[in-house]
Amino acid sequence: MQSIEELDDVLGRPSPGLTADLARTKGDIIVLGAAGKLGPSLIRLALNAIGSGRTIHAVSRFSDPKLAETLGAFGANIVRADVADETALRNLPDAPNIIYLVGAKFGSTGNEPDTWFTNAYLPGRIAERYSKSRIVALSTGNIYPFYPVASGGPTERDLPGPVGEYAMSCLGRERVFTRFARKSGTPLALIRLNYAVEMRYGVLMDIAGTVYRGDPVDVTMSAVNVIWQGYANEVILRSLAHASPDVFTLNLAGPETLSVRQLAHEFGRRFGVEAQIEGTESPTALLSNSAKCMQLFGHPTVSVAELMDWSADWLKKGLPLHGKPTGFQKRDGKF
Repeated sequence: MQSIEELDDVLGRPSPGLTADLARTKGDIIVLGAAGKLGPSLIRLALNAIGSGRTIHAVSRFSDPKLAETLGAFGANIVRADVADETALRNLPDAPNIIYLVGAKFGSTGNEPDTWFTNAYLPGRIAERYSKSRIVALSTGNIYPFYPVASGGPTERDLPGPVGEYAMSCLGRERVFTRFARKSGTPLALIRLNYAVEMRYGVLMDIAGTVYRGDPVDVTMSAVNVIWQGYANEVILRSLAHASPDVFTLNLAGPETLSVRQLAHEFGRRFGVEAQIEGTESPTALLSNSAKCMQLFGHPTVSVAELMDWSADWLKKGLPLHGKPTGFQKRDGKF
């Protein structure tokens, strides 16, 4: 991986399965929250998969004008709007397919009312506005409690147990969307993501960067799941075909339970240094069982070993990073 351009190209390559599933879901697609970490690469992937005759509407405030220009150059219809504004929400385009990526996480501690507004109230407004559309709404594995590392994590059938107000507000988002799906018969998919990674951010880059700087890696959160963002984007888009008023719920996570200690040592080997470790490993961690996802959509084509190789090489080349740590180590739910 030599550049951002090459990374974007790899993230934007659709699989035959994605192309086929998007062909089944006729009509335009609106991506709400298009300027977040997932949005730009998901939009480019969707544009490459749908061909001509359909429009991808990218909706965001677009505080970075260059991002709007880039997505527009790829072929997206740029809609500059704050979806929390009632007038702006009413004036959004109509479409039969909605991807909802809006959410608040970092800075939520100390700003709990706004966090609940964004994560739990706003979904109801969106659900009312697009009650006749299919909706795929991004959620998070944080709605689950910590599970024993050896268990493989909770499945979609297991009960939630969110830790902290951010996680509780995300469960609120699920409950509100589900209520409106049942009331209006809106086809809905809830995608519990845990954790997407690429070369500019994510759990692997958090660990790799810590090792590369020579800082100690905290192993108290002893295990994680990670998933290639290109695969995550595919599954989110393909879930449009599975949305149902009965609510399609999916854990979107890597199939492996990965040891944080082992990841640190593996990055140390790639950098030619000894990884420094601190903390005592807890027997529980924030995990998700992704067996349903793997059965429906197949396994990721990019392995964890490849992701680690790309991540280490990216750091050694000094290529750009988002500079937004995931906070995966936190066990108190405060972000």
